[in-house]
Amino acid sequence: MPTPPSLIVATDRGLYCPPGNFYIDPWRAVETAVISHAHGDHLRSGSERYLLAQPGEALARHRLGGAARIEPQTYGETITLRDVRVSLHPAGHILGSSQIRIEHRDTVCVVSGDYKRAADPTCAPFEPLACDVFISEATFALPVYRWPETSEVMADIHGWWLANRERGWASVLFCYSLGKAQRVLAELARFTSDSVYLRGAVAALVDVYRAAGIAMLPTLPVSAARGKSYAGELVIAPPSAAGSPWMRRFGEHSTGFCSGWMRIRGNRRRRGYDRGFVFSDHADWPALLRTFAETGARRVLLTHGHSDVLVRYLTEQGRDAAALETAYGAEE
Repeated sequence: MPTPPSLIVATDRGLYCPPGNFYIDPWRAVETAVISHAHGDHLRSGSERYLLAQPGEALARHRLGGAARIEPQTYGETITLRDVRVSLHPAGHILGSSQIRIEHRDTVCVVSGDYKRAADPTCAPFEPLACDVFISEATFALPVYRWPETSEVMADIHGWWLANRERGWASVLFCYSLGKAQRVLAELARFTSDSVYLRGAVAALVDVYRAAGIAMLPTLPVSAARGKSYAGELVIAPPSAAGSPWMRRFGEHSTGFCSGWMRIRGNRRRRGYDRGFVFSDHADWPALLRTFAETGARRVLLTHGHSDVLVRYLTEQGRDAAALETAYGAEE
């Protein structure tokens, strides 16, 4: 069976759809940008027009500022750009994250952005889409990356917090500010109703999630509690705070890091965290393979991460697969 024609080509500005004259998650300013989600490697300032899913509008506004031209779209709503039909569908990555379905003549291409298959109370679940071409991330595309159940990870975090409380220590948990921190706060609400302290960068984005109606643990800003003892408290901060002078205010404390990278024990040791919690907002190895099967795609193109490994595996399985060079990174 012949490979379907590609609707997406890689350019120096980003992934481009020639018949629709638009870019997906461009890394340079363009006329029309269709955005998968609000992480900084996918949403960049300077474009004339942004199309994205309505649940992510406030996050995009927070990142881009009030002057940006943002056109929110309802999940599943079809818009026409030239003669290309485009619709956005949940990706399950963070609030407002989308897969971008592109249909032109008799070919359908889906650009997944970043995605995960695990349940998440802070965003709509991933929706498998039938397509001819599927463009997927490959952040954790190695067989070693297999995620434990969320309930097990949250019980482990809560137990670590309680153990530190008994010792009179603070618990400082490093989480990425957008998506991961909010998911932790929502999931921990099943175990406790205690308040959590947040660094400012995290607190601002938690406020955006609260305004969207996402239920999370009560929070307090670290900046509003100068001079207090943090013994027994849980503090959530971005990884950039680790090892900084800001940490001195917490006195005796234990540090933890929430990330898929913690699946490899050496990563925790190299980064100097006391605890590593395997908790990711990306698809693991089994979820990637399951997703490819569910899409029925005849061709799979892979972006950032371990794309070469996964391309080799898929090719050995008889699937048409290739790597697609992009400027996307891994917020994990």
